Amino acid sequence: MATGEEKPVMVVGIDESEQSTYALEWTLDRFFAPYAPNFPFKLFVVHAKPNAVSAVGLAGPGAAEVVPYVDADLKHIAARVMETAKGICQSKSVNGAKFEVFEGDARSILCDVVDKHHASLLVVGSHGYGAIKRAVLGSVSDYCAHHAHCSVMIVKKPKIKV
Repeated sequence: MATGEEKPVMVVGIDESEQSTYALEWTLDRFFAPYAPNFPFKLFVVHAKPNAVSAVGLAGPGAAEVVPYVDADLKHIAARVMETAKGICQSKSVNGAKFEVFEGDARSILCDVVDKHHASLLVVGSHGYGAIKRAVLGSVSDYCAHHAHCSVMIVKKPKIKV
């Protein structure tokens, strides 16, 4: 790469799941650690914190009282997710990554961040939901694969054979 040329951007979407942690570690092991300190990508690690009102849903009378507690819990989860991600990056000597938390739906947030940073690659983990659960909950990886304006890599954690 020529001097002064901007590195391509990689966005890794993370949440509090084991699959997400695996996807980040897998990506760092293959695309960053072997090239230290001259990483081939500029790395953005992104967490989408759900909105407390949407997390509570239409729970009926009394729902408004729990929203501040749910919001505080979601903020703690977001902080923990980011601390875990920072620790993983540090343990693999991946310095210079940018960490961002946004509030909203993970699907639209990740696609928006891809556009904002002109990313070349979006990495997400796979929860491995079956067809029914995926249809009900909506799959972040499926949505991003169809709507992100860049290549999308879905990292699956291998199932352990017993």
